[in-house]
Amino acid sequence: MGIIMNRILKHTFFLLFFALIVHQANAQKFTSHNVRSGETLEQIAQKYQVSIADILVYNKEVKVGQDLRPNTILVIPVNAKEGSGVVAPSSPQGQENADAQEEPIGFRSHKVRKKETLYGIAKRYNITENDIKRYNKELYSSQLKKKMVLRIPKYRRVRPEEASTENPEDFFMYTVAPKETRWSIAYKNGITIDSLLNLNPDLSKTSDYLREGQQLRLPKKPGSTIQKQETRLYRSYTVPPKMNFYQLEKQFGVKAEEVVRLNPEITERGGLKEGMVIRLPERKLDAGDVNTDNYNFYEVKPKQTEFSLTRKLGISYRELLLLNPALKDGLKAGMILKLPKAQTGNFEVRNALVLDKIDLMDSIDVANRPKLLFLLPFRLDRLNMGDTESVKEAIAKRNDVKLSLGLYSGALVAIDSIAELGISVTVKTLDNELDLTKTKELLARESLGEYNAIIGPLDPQSIKETAIRASSEGVPVIAPIPVRSEISLPNVFFTYTSEQLLRERMLQYMDSLAIDKNVIIIADKKNDAVKKMILERFPDAKIAELIEEEKNISLNLERFERLLALDKENWVFLETDNEKLVPSVSSILNSKNTKEVMVRMFTTNKNKAFDNDAISISHLSNLRFTYPSVSREVGNNAFVKRYQERFGDAPDRFAVRGFDITYDLLLKLAYKNDLFVISKMIGETEYNGNKFSYEKDPASGYFNSSSFINTYEEMQIKELKL
Repeated sequence: MGIIMNRILKHTFFLLFFALIVHQANAQKFTSHNVRSGETLEQIAQKYQVSIADILVYNKEVKVGQDLRPNTILVIPVNAKEGSGVVAPSSPQGQENADAQEEPIGFRSHKVRKKETLYGIAKRYNITENDIKRYNKELYSSQLKKKMVLRIPKYRRVRPEEASTENPEDFFMYTVAPKETRWSIAYKNGITIDSLLNLNPDLSKTSDYLREGQQLRLPKKPGSTIQKQETRLYRSYTVPPKMNFYQLEKQFGVKAEEVVRLNPEITERGGLKEGMVIRLPERKLDAGDVNTDNYNFYEVKPKQTEFSLTRKLGISYRELLLLNPALKDGLKAGMILKLPKAQTGNFEVRNALVLDKIDLMDSIDVANRPKLLFLLPFRLDRLNMGDTESVKEAIAKRNDVKLSLGLYSGALVAIDSIAELGISVTVKTLDNELDLTKTKELLARESLGEYNAIIGPLDPQSIKETAIRASSEGVPVIAPIPVRSEISLPNVFFTYTSEQLLRERMLQYMDSLAIDKNVIIIADKKNDAVKKMILERFPDAKIAELIEEEKNISLNLERFERLLALDKENWVFLETDNEKLVPSVSSILNSKNTKEVMVRMFTTNKNKAFDNDAISISHLSNLRFTYPSVSREVGNNAFVKRYQERFGDAPDRFAVRGFDITYDLLLKLAYKNDLFVISKMIGETEYNGNKFSYEKDPASGYFNSSSFINTYEEMQIKELKL
C-alpha cells in the first residue's frame, strides 16, 4: 500500500493540456412568416433583409432546394448576426452562396482582456466568431489569450432600426398545462424545439422542466386567433395598495404587457392605481390528448431516413404516418413525432422523451479538451511522508484518506485511458483536508469558470459550498459518494442511486417473478415503512414476528416455522440494519432451506449489517441472497490489468468507482464539452462496476437512476440480467 501511496502522491498535481471555453448564447428577437403558395426562401430572405443561412439556422425542417410548403410558419431572426448578410439564390447551391465571405470595408484592433471569450468579442462587434478567426488565423490552432491583439473586420451592416420589426399579432402566449413537456407543446403547435427555445430565451439551458401555468411565446397557426388556440376566461381584480406588475406576475402568472393590453386604462391613468378594477386572464389548463400520459415524443435528427427512423423506433412508417400526419410532406430534422406509450425499440425513454443510444467511444471530438478539478481530502497535513510505516498506518485507520486515494487512483487510470483516444485533459488536484474552512480558502483562489467539472469534495458541507460557488459559473459538481438529500443544488450530479429508488427497482424486479411464491417479511420497527411498501406490492405476504428487547433482537422461531410453505418456494424479505439480526436470521433460513422446503432470501437495502464477518458466505449462496446495488463485482478485465501495472495491486471498489465516474465524465465531455447538455441527450452508460443514467430534478440537481440486481451464487456475487 505504501508503494501505491507514493505513486499516487506524485500525481497529486497532474497537469496535461489546455481546455476550451464553453460559451452561452444571448437572446435574439424574432418574427414569424406564414409561407404563401409559390414563395421561395430567396424572396422571404429579401423581404426581411436576412440571409438564407439565417433562416435555415432557426428552421431545421426547411432545406435549400426544396419547395416551401404553403402555410408553413417560419421563425425569422429580426436582428440576425450570424449570417453573412448576402442573400443566396434558392437553389441546391444556395447554401454555399449563403456562406460566401463578405469583404470587410476596414479593420480595427482589439486587445483581449482577462476572461474575455471569442463569442463575447464577436457579439460586441456584431460579427461572427468565424469572421474573427478568418483574419486571425492563429485562433484555428490555439486558444484566445489575454493581451492578444486581434484584427477585427468592419462590414456594412443593416442598422437595427432599418430591419423589419416584430409583429406582436403573429404570436400568442401559451399556458403550460399539467403533464406537458417542451416536446409535446412543440408537436401540438407544429414547430421545432429550436424554434421554441429561440422564441423563449428565458427557458432554462440546464433543465427541460416546465411548470404548470408557465407561459410560452408561440407563433400563431395560419388563420387562427388566440381564442382558438387556448381556452380563455377572465376575472375582475381590485388593485390593492402598493401592488405592482412584478407582484401581479408572481401571483397570477401574467406578464405586464398582457395586463396593459387587456386594461388600456392603466396607460391612461399612468400605471396601476389602488382601487382600480382590472381584468386578468384565467386560462383553463388543458393539455388535451397530447401529453406525457398518452404519448412519448421523439425529435428527428439531421440526416435520418425513413428506414433508419422506423428501425430505431420499432414501428412501420405507415403507423408513424397515422400518428403524425405532417410526415406526408417528408421527414425533416427538428420535427417532433409522437409515439404510443407502449412502443418499444432501440431507444430509452426518460420523462416521455425518446433518447438516442449514443456510442460515446465512436462519437468523441478531439477538439474538446476537458479541464477537471479534483477536490478531495487526502489529509496530507496529517501524513509524515518521510515515514512509510506511519503513512500506511494512517491510511488503514482513516476511511476518508483510503476513499480519496482509491477514487483518485482510479481516476488517474481513466485519464490515461482517455488520452489514448486522443483527448487532452487538464487536471488540477487540491487537498481540502476534510475541512470547510480549507475548502473555502481553496475555492477563493480558483477561477472556477475555467473548469468543465469539479469532482468532490466528500463531506456534505464542503460539497454544498463548492456547488454554490460553481453554480454562478455554470460548472457541474460531481458527488462521488452518497450525500445527504438536503443538499439541493441544480448543478450537482449525485452519482449514487438513492436507497428509495433501489428499493423500488428491487420490488419491480420481483413483481413479475413472485407469482405463486410464499412471500414472508422480516422487518424490525425501524423498517416499518419498508414493510408497508412491500405489503402494498405483495398484499398476501405474511409477517414474521421479531422479539425486540432493549439490547437484543431475535426471530420468533416457532411462529416463523408455521409461516413456511411446503408446496411452493418461500421468498423471505429481511429488512434491518441490525448487525446481530442478519447473521442470526441468515443462519436460521439456511437451516430451513432443504429439499422439502425451499427458501430464498432478499432485501431491498443491503447495508453494512449484511457485510458482517459473522455472516456465512456459504449460507448466502445457498439462499441465493438477492439485493439491489449501485455497483457490481468486477472481473479481471482490461481496467484491472492497467491498474495493477500502474500501482502494483488490484483496485478496490473505490478505485473502480473513481475510474468509472471519471471515464464516464470525460467521454461525455469529449462528445460535447457541456455536461448539462449531454446529460439530456443520452441515456444510460455502463462501465466496469457502475452505470449512470442522470435524471434532472427541477431544483435539486441530477440524480443517477441506474441500478443492478445482484445475487450470491456458487460462492460468488453475480449480476442478474434484467
